[in-house]
Amino acid sequence: MNRMTDTAAVVVFALAIVVAGGAGGGQLTSATVIDGDTLRMAADRVRLAGMDAPERRQSCRRSNGAVYPCGIRATEHLRTLIGRHPVTCQAKARDRYGRMVATCAAGGIADLGRRMVADGWAVDAARYRPDYGAEEAAARTARRGLHAGRFVDPAAWRRGER
Repeated sequence: MNRMTDTAAVVVFALAIVVAGGAGGGQLTSATVIDGDTLRMAADRVRLAGMDAPERRQSCRRSNGAVYPCGIRATEHLRTLIGRHPVTCQAKARDRYGRMVATCAAGGIADLGRRMVADGWAVDAARYRPDYGAEEAAARTARRGLHAGRFVDPAAWRRGER
């Protein structure tokens, strides 16, 4: 096995332990939402694969021009999707910040990243698989979440475009 495979195996095992601990009906939760696309699970940060959500400090405009904290709204939406359900993740890779990049499921939602994009609180990041382009197009057409107004793409916002 290579180092990446070894790391992924350890993380999946650790996540299985966390999920088993949270599934017994106790007060434990298996994940803490950091922002709209990042979770903390055990000692690991997990970046949801295939999507990008607004940063916590990012603001957007509603269709009437009013500014609102869309980064906080995206974070709250992910927190609502997960609720108190255990989270399971399938590791894909590690990003340049050392976070595990993964597809995660919780509470009957098979892919939290796909759902965030479909609900309009994240955008497709096709350069990172899986591809959620169809979900983003549907959210844009229906004017859900971010698409109900104007926003700067999260990657562009991080580069300083405000």
